[in-house]
Amino acid sequence: MKTYSVVIVDDHSLFAQSLQGLINTFKDFQVLYHVKNGKELIQKLETNSNAPDVILLDINMPVMNGLETMEWLKANRPDQKVIVLSMDDDEETIIRMLRNGARGYLLKDIDPSIFKEALTDVINKGFFYSDRVSKTLLGSLNKEEKQIVKLKERELEFLKHACTEMTYKEIAGKMFLSPKTIDGYREALFEKLQVRSRIGLVLYAIKNQIFKP
Repeated sequence: MKTYSVVIVDDHSLFAQSLQGLINTFKDFQVLYHVKNGKELIQKLETNSNAPDVILLDINMPVMNGLETMEWLKANRPDQKVIVLSMDDDEETIIRMLRNGARGYLLKDIDPSIFKEALTDVINKGFFYSDRVSKTLLGSLNKEEKQIVKLKERELEFLKHACTEMTYKEIAGKMFLSPKTIDGYREALFEKLQVRSRIGLVLYAIKNQIFKP
């Protein structure tokens, strides 16, 4: 069975070392390295040919914080799986990180079993929503004007399936369409909804009550 690589980006060395020890006890995961800010992460990514399977990213860091780092990753490594791990539970921050491509958002007081579940879900499903993050996203519906985008019936069907654990290939089978056609739906929705990842599709679906976690 494959061992998945994890990188920790956090300026608190004691916390990072404890987190590394915990992750290394998980059967399918191994920490590659720990860096203290986004700038150090970028330097590592640009000098190493093998990208990590998952990056655990803090927000409040010196030199280059998590928000700036997430924006860089969105622009330069849009397929990189990132889980935010922070003490910051501000609604605006959570939504901003998810919009920039984070696959999950966890608070540092999370139970280790849920943390392990989050790592596994991001690897297997592509994203993980904790109960708190889901409530935050749904709550934001009352504060932000909904995006008005007219979607075709089949696009809505695809969008709902994209919010499940199914792969794109499995969605194609469910909708009796070819994988190429599904790719076309995905790219069309990326353009219509102004998102660049599956997590963006999920975020839109949740915020507009197309899909309810």
